[in-house]
Amino acid sequence: MAYRGGEDGTGEAGTGPPPLLSPPPLHQGDTVAVVAPSGPPDPARLERGAGVLRELGLKVVFGEHVLARGDGPPSGHHGHLAASDADRAGDLQEAWCDPAVAAVVCARGGYGTTRLLGLLDWDRMAGAGPKTLLGSSDITALHLAIGARLGTAGCFGPMPAGETLAGDLGPEPLGLRHLEQALYGVPGPITGTHALVPGRVSAPLAGGNLTLLAALCGTPFAPRFAGRIVLLEDVQEAPYRIDRMLTQLIAAGAFDGAAGFALGSWVGCGDVLPVLAERLTPYGVPVLAGLAVGHGSPQHCVWLGGLGVIDTQSCSLTSLFRGSEEAM
Repeated sequence: MAYRGGEDGTGEAGTGPPPLLSPPPLHQGDTVAVVAPSGPPDPARLERGAGVLRELGLKVVFGEHVLARGDGPPSGHHGHLAASDADRAGDLQEAWCDPAVAAVVCARGGYGTTRLLGLLDWDRMAGAGPKTLLGSSDITALHLAIGARLGTAGCFGPMPAGETLAGDLGPEPLGLRHLEQALYGVPGPITGTHALVPGRVSAPLAGGNLTLLAALCGTPFAPRFAGRIVLLEDVQEAPYRIDRMLTQLIAAGAFDGAAGFALGSWVGCGDVLPVLAERLTPYGVPVLAGLAVGHGSPQHCVWLGGLGVIDTQSCSLTSLFRGSEEAM
């Protein structure tokens, strides 16, 4: 029996929030703009990743400051950021508002997107209409903000300066294939390893990197996941830190009424599964673990804000580009 999470956590059919607006799928020859809203990308890796996007049939342009580097204060540019806050926000906004650009692709994660959320002209971006935002890790903050302010779903997946697309041995085949499917609108299901709580649930998918979700607590973009499947993943965080962040989100009520949990990769996080099980299974909703989403290899894509389907019988998460009543 399909479960659709409701705003009140009852799971009654038809009571859950609708998926966010899906941007138009990409087509061969579309222009994508690569920007760097977080950390500075390595130029050689960025060019390798851009070449992979070109091989997918896309035209690649770059934000003005994608390779900018500065000397820290008083310039307002720190070494862990790709450029000043104003320049990074400006590149992102200009790309989003450019009618010739079909998708905004983030060069890499790192740190810095939370610093941009108060600098973007959300009214102007809303007037530009929906388009695809591709990025993961630190880009979680942008996905959450764009979903809240613009009502648009975004693609949580590999970035051009990351290991999946720009590794020394070339792009990772499974991650590349899934990215192509996601960008062109037909992503396939992702297989997990096991269920912590069995069941089947259909609901909008939300979440992303756990560190970013916890960091947004107490801000205007604080996450609330009632009636949604919550994707969680992280990298290089000890189990006690995972516990601390989950406890913060639980205390903030972020998971109240959640419809399910999809647990992605936990690279370098040690034996974190007992912590996740202890904190999440009491919600009594399906929990699927071992999904190759987030960090590590392969890295698959999901549409945050789009309809997700957890089916623990097939041990799979399906992330639909557009809502489908057939999946309910």
